[in-house]
Amino acid sequence: MYPRQFEYVAATSLDEAVSALAGAEFAKVMSGGMSLIPMMKLRLLSPDVVVDIGRIPGLDQITDAGDYVSIGALVRHAQTASAQNLPRALVDAASWTGDVQVRNRGTTCGAVAHADIAADQPAAILALGATMVARGPNGTREIPADDFFVDTMTSALQPDEILTEIRIPKVGGATAYDKLGRRGGHTDYAVAGAAAWVQKDNGTVTNCRVALTGVGTKPTLAHGVAEALIGTDGSEQAVKEAAERATEGVTVLEDLYGSEEYKAHLAKVYTRRALTQALAQL
Repeated sequence: MYPRQFEYVAATSLDEAVSALAGAEFAKVMSGGMSLIPMMKLRLLSPDVVVDIGRIPGLDQITDAGDYVSIGALVRHAQTASAQNLPRALVDAASWTGDVQVRNRGTTCGAVAHADIAADQPAAILALGATMVARGPNGTREIPADDFFVDTMTSALQPDEILTEIRIPKVGGATAYDKLGRRGGHTDYAVAGAAAWVQKDNGTVTNCRVALTGVGTKPTLAHGVAEALIGTDGSEQAVKEAAERATEGVTVLEDLYGSEEYKAHLAKVYTRRALTQALAQL
């Protein structure tokens, strides 16, 4: 199938891109196009205008900014997967995104803005407590990861805004990401997966964030897990008990890849695995 007719704007600056978005009735931003183009070909999306930001200079770098590491809007999955200054959870999530062709073309910011319920990097971004930087007609605003993922394939970005940067805070601790892919192992979208960030001090877990993907209506923080693990010694038993609370407050969805019961079980399994891997680094 072919997409419906649309206007194509190859923006050469952020101002031009934002202006094109603001002037359209229904526009979409394209960076790598790995999600947008297939959806347009299937006519699941039919924008009037496609604004391509791929030619805008200065957006394709991973930069150390002191208190945080900045991931620009045009940083490819492959760049994130090979970065030496990013947390392990995000590096692994990027390395397990799509296939080689997708990783060489698609972007980390694009995957996060797309907000697919079974994508890898949104879960890592959420567990890491990242900040999203959006550019629109009214300037720049920062959106905490906790507020960014709103619903299925829906983010807090306004229709006339562009996700220009993701800021990963340097807060220490250890991170991990693990999942079951739809084709087994770590390939394809997640049937269920979990990203974890943990801090310890004097043998006690002092901070923790766990995010799930592939389980609910959006990438979701497992607040119950963090509540259960903080203050413990992070032992195998403590992790096991904390992981049992993985789906508290989460609306688990049945789909072609598993029932609600199966998805809930996998959420606990991969929460336990991610926490175990992270704690083993401390």
